[in-house]
Amino acid sequence: MRGILALEDGTIFEGESFGAAGEAPGEAVFNTSLTGYQEVLTDPSYSSQIVTMTYPLIGNYGVNETDVESNKVQVSGFVVKEACPYPSNFTAEKTLSQYLKENNIVAIEDIDTRKLTRHLRVQGAMKAIIYAGDGSVSTDDLISKARSWLGLTGVDLVKNVTCKNPYSWNKKQQEKYRCSIVAYDFGIKYNILRILEALGCKITVVPASYSADQVLALNPDGIFLSNGPGDPAAVTNAISAINNLIGKKPIFGICLGHQLLALALGGSTYKLKFGHRGGNHPVRNNETGLVEITSQNHGFCVDMNSLAKCGVEMTHLNLNDHTCEGIADYERKLFSVQYHPEASPGPHDSGYLFEKFMSIIEDGEDSGKEDILSNSLSLS
Repeated sequence: MRGILALEDGTIFEGESFGAAGEAPGEAVFNTSLTGYQEVLTDPSYSSQIVTMTYPLIGNYGVNETDVESNKVQVSGFVVKEACPYPSNFTAEKTLSQYLKENNIVAIEDIDTRKLTRHLRVQGAMKAIIYAGDGSVSTDDLISKARSWLGLTGVDLVKNVTCKNPYSWNKKQQEKYRCSIVAYDFGIKYNILRILEALGCKITVVPASYSADQVLALNPDGIFLSNGPGDPAAVTNAISAINNLIGKKPIFGICLGHQLLALALGGSTYKLKFGHRGGNHPVRNNETGLVEITSQNHGFCVDMNSLAKCGVEMTHLNLNDHTCEGIADYERKLFSVQYHPEASPGPHDSGYLFEKFMSIIEDGEDSGKEDILSNSLSLS
């Protein structure tokens, strides 16, 4: 089948379909990771986005039931240079094409992904329509649909990915838990929950709509704010709840959770031109002076100037564009990072942050200045 990606600026990319027939709107973005396409596809942070992989061959190790980060494929569409039809890996259960068709995801290949990526870097992430089908279609109509799509700014996408009811994550019951955690589900990735469980946490996952009173009624030892999609400023109920939780329990936030914490503290966020998405972004830990190679996936960023009078410090700095990658206020026992220390996919340099959360919960001490090499944590 014919495949088309139409951008709101009128640019058209044509190729071949290797997913489901149909069309879908989304924000066109790119990811520079070399591996981990199944984790990318199932990451709720990619809700309402059409993801282009910059690595030229995708699908060569197939897909399986294990390498998922949520209960379904979350992307609106998928774009690659070449989709491998014959995967070779002992874990492979089906091809990428089969997986996308089963999940009704429009995907196209034989696209000049280098040209597309360079275009998005110059012009910025933009609204788009991805199409696949055998019938005749007007590219002008597709461009018009892309332009009329609502987009991400000002839209609460969290309500589309959060759980409907609270649930316990723990797969293996323990006689004694190290601590109890309430994890807000703004689009939480499974590997975050796997790591917290491996550290001995009893985990209750709650919907994004949960109020501060509902969380405190569970009497957790700590509160985790998860990753998630879209514009943080639009998730107003969560911002209000977090504001009422600050200072009452230790708080750790990742990605969208980091942004929501900053907004709850009185700060502001802004949209990046084309975002940070990939597994090789250098971040300097200002507390140790060491550089971590990180996994990232975000299109919005915290404005540190807006937090100047909020009593927080910037703990991590992106070395590519000098944007904020982490904040902390240890007197109020809270900290957060913009990137993904749980990786999946990506490097494991930042796994120490989960142990840091445990240390703050257990004894209130900051373990952030310790040598991160001595705090390595397996994320498998």
